[in-house]
Formats: sequence, structure tokens, C-alpha cells
Amino acid sequence: MSFRLEMLQVARLAPSVLGDSAELVETFVFARQCQDGGFCGRDGKSDLYYTGFAIDALTALQVDLPESKLVPYLRSFGDGEGLDFVHLCCLARAWSAMKSEKVDAEVLKGILSRIEGFRSADGGYNQQADSPEGSVYGCLLAYGAYADHKRSLSNPDGVKRCLDSLQKPEGAWANDSKIVLGNALATGAAITLSRNLRFPIPETTQNWLINCFYLRGGFLPFQDAPMPDLLSTAVVLHALDGMQVDLAPFKEPCLDFIDSLWNGEGGFHGHWADDELDIEYTYYGLLALGHLAI
Repeated sequence: MSFRLEMLQVARLAPSVLGDSAELVETFVFARQCQDGGFCGRDGKSDLYYTGFAIDALTALQVDLPESKLVPYLRSFGDGEGLDFVHLCCLARAWSAMKSEKVDAEVLKGILSRIEGFRSADGGYNQQADSPEGSVYGCLLAYGAYADHKRSLSNPDGVKRCLDSLQKPEGAWANDSKIVLGNALATGAAITLSRNLRFPIPETTQNWLINCFYLRGGFLPFQDAPMPDLLSTAVVLHALDGMQVDLAPFKEPCLDFIDSLWNGEGGFHGHWADDELDIEYTYYGLLALGHLAI
């Protein structure tokens, strides 16, 4: 199972916490669909990146996807020529969710071939082509693009070498070699990859993540950060749950934290200092609530 489907299984539980407010989330997401069929980010323009989160948010809410508009939008990108690495992976991700029309085999082959063009010299993947070193984020996105289409990632040993090089002594991971400290997002991504590819996870990783918990609720992006955020909270909850850690001690404070980010329009803010709403954080709100509903 791809990590995307794994997350969606959990996010589908969010409506049990939201109750009638789930309809507000649905309305919020659909209000951000553009005329070309894609969904917009904070700049109001359609974007494959935010379209992927809209697809997953609507799937979590068990709402039929507007495929009559989405499919032509995805077709307009062909095999991804001209797209950067992140948007190539988003194109693959979005096509995997379509039921009315599957991606053409040659188109998918082209997308995956372009993704391979971002393979780094150490065997990982990087958002920049021809990079000597991969990043945790790059490896996660590439793995997801393959797994969403039930394809095996080539050279998983190369991905393991990349992850090993980015692991910190305390059991956390940094996204790339330029970052000195481990952080919650990279660590959560590395855990997800390691579980799916059956790589070992250090015994110290669990406690490192737990120490990112903020007593007023939520999880910090890195230890000693000034405030928690919704993305880190969702990612850490998913990582801890994947390691079979009991989430009960974090449930009520985290529910209070997520509620503080809820907006009556149906979306979620990313953190206490964030004045805007977008589909990405709204999806992560659903994922976090799903874990806390268990």
C-alpha cells in the first residue's frame, strides 16, 4: 500500500470528529476549484500541488471527485514535460486517484522517466536535477509516485544510503546535508519510507519525536521551536501511530490545538500566526483528526 492510501485510511475517520462541520470542509475545498479544473493555492491560481491535496481531502470526506473537470486538467500536462520534480510527483499522484479514466501507459512511463531524471548520485532523489545528494523529501515523493501506481521503486538500496547519510545521532533526520539539526517533518517522512521499504528505525527515534510535543497541544517542527504547527502535528502523529505508539496522552491537547486553528469557512490555519487558509493545511487537519479519532 502506498503511504498516500495509508494516510487516507486514517483521514477518512476525521468526519467522525468534525460532525456537521465536515460539510463546511467540503464547501471550502470545492470553492477553490478553478475554471481549468485544477485547485488553487494561496495565490488563487490552479496548481497541481494543491490539486493533489484537494483530491485527498475530498477522498477523506468520501465525496465524489469532480473528474469531469479534473481529467482534462491532468491531460493538459501530458507526460510532465517542463514540470519540476515536485509537480511531476503531484501529477502522478493525481492520476492515481482517477477512476473514470486511467492515465495512458505511455504517459505514465514518461512521467516516471522524468522523475528518474532527479535521481541523485548517492542513489536518492533531490528536487534539483544532477544533485550529488538526495533529500528525505525527494525520496518520499519519488517513492509515492511509484507506489501510487503499484510500481516498485528502482534501487531502494540507493534510497537507504541517502536516508542513512541524513540520519542524526539522536535518531532524527534532517532533510538534506546542509541542515544541521533533525526536524519533525524529515523524521516523519523517513519513518514512513523506512516502514514501507522495511528499513530499520533507530530505537531513539520514538522518544525524539515525543519530545517535540508542545504541552499546550500540537507538535513542534523541531525541539525548542517557538510554536507548534499543523503540518508537523499531523506528520508526527502519523509517524508515532505507524510505530504503534499509544496516542492517548496527546489526544486532548492536540484536539484543542487543532480546534484553535479551525476556521468557520471550513479550512484550517497552519499555525497560530497564520492568517490565511489553504487546502494543504486543511488536508493535514483531516489527517491529524483522523489519528485522534482512533
